[in-house]
Amino acid sequence: MTISVNQPDWDFIATSPELMLSSLTHMGLIEITGEQGRSFIHGQVTTDITSLGTNEWKWGAHCDPKGKMLASFRAFSIGDSLFMLLPKSTLSLDLPQLQKYAVFSKAELADVSNNYQIIGIAGSQAQAFAAENFGDVSQALNLVEQGVIIRDGERFIAIINNAAAETIISQSGQTMFDASAWQALEIKAGYPNIDAAHSGQYVAQMCNLQAINGISFTKGCYMGQETIARMKYRGGNKRALYIISGTTKQTISTDTQLEIALEDGFRRGGNIIECVQYGDKVLLTAVLPNDTENTAQLRIAGDESSQLSIIELPYSLADA
Repeated sequence: MTISVNQPDWDFIATSPELMLSSLTHMGLIEITGEQGRSFIHGQVTTDITSLGTNEWKWGAHCDPKGKMLASFRAFSIGDSLFMLLPKSTLSLDLPQLQKYAVFSKAELADVSNNYQIIGIAGSQAQAFAAENFGDVSQALNLVEQGVIIRDGERFIAIINNAAAETIISQSGQTMFDASAWQALEIKAGYPNIDAAHSGQYVAQMCNLQAINGISFTKGCYMGQETIARMKYRGGNKRALYIISGTTKQTISTDTQLEIALEDGFRRGGNIIECVQYGDKVLLTAVLPNDTENTAQLRIAGDESSQLSIIELPYSLADA
C-alpha cells in the first residue's frame, strides 16, 4: 500500500491536536560509512562527531571555507553508520560538496532518503503512540526494530523502513498529514532548517546554531572554523534568527522578502528561512539584524496591509 497524506484541516499555526503524524517528505538522509567516515565528517562540520553517543543526536552545520552554512542537520549514528538528517533541497547541494573531499578519506557518502519513511510525531499523546508502536523511546536517540526514533523534547522523529511505516499507519487508523504542521513546530522551536535558497549565505551564529548546541568551540579544526571562532571570541556578528507570525494576502516562500519600519519608512529587513501558511496567517523564521527589538514593526514586501510581529525565542542568545 501507499501511505496517503492529507493537508492539515485546522489552524496548525495556533493549535495542535493531541496526536499528529506528519510525513516529512521534505527531509532527507545522508549515510556515511567507511573506516574513516566519522573522522572525515568530524573535520567538516561544526559539531563534535567523535563524541556522539549511541543514544544521542546533535545539531550541526556544514560550512564553506568562509564559515557560511551550506547545510544544517541533525546527526546520529546506527551501528557503524553515521547519518545526517536535513532538508532535501540542501541535501542535493551539500552531498556533492562533501563527496568532493571524501575521495581523500576512506569514507563513503550516499543519499538514502528513499530507504526510509520519515514521520514526525507530536502532541500530548505523542509519547504514548511512540511507545505503543516502537517500545522504549525515553532516550534522545532510540534504536528500534523498525529503524530509529529521535526524541526532541515532547516530539519524535521516526526514521523507519517503508514496510514498517505502512503497517503502523494502517493499523493505527491515524491520518497522516503533510509536513506543514510539523514545520510550524520546528519554527516555534527556533530551529535553523536552511533550504537551498539560503545555502551559503549565513555564518552559523547568524542562525542561532550556537544556542541549540550545534557548534563545538573546543573540537579543533573544521571547514569554516576560523570565521566561526572569530565571531565568538572577537564579536562582529550582526544577525540572528527570529520567530515571526502575522498575516498577509500574499503566498509566501523562502524567497519572499521582509521589510522593517524605520524612521524614514519601511526598508528591506531580512530573509525568510522557513515558513508555513494557513489562509492569511503565516509563521516563519527569518534572519534579521540582531539588534532588532521584539516590538519592531515588520511586513511582507509588496503587501502593505500585512502585519508581522516577533515571537520571543524559546532559548537564550546570551553567550555563556
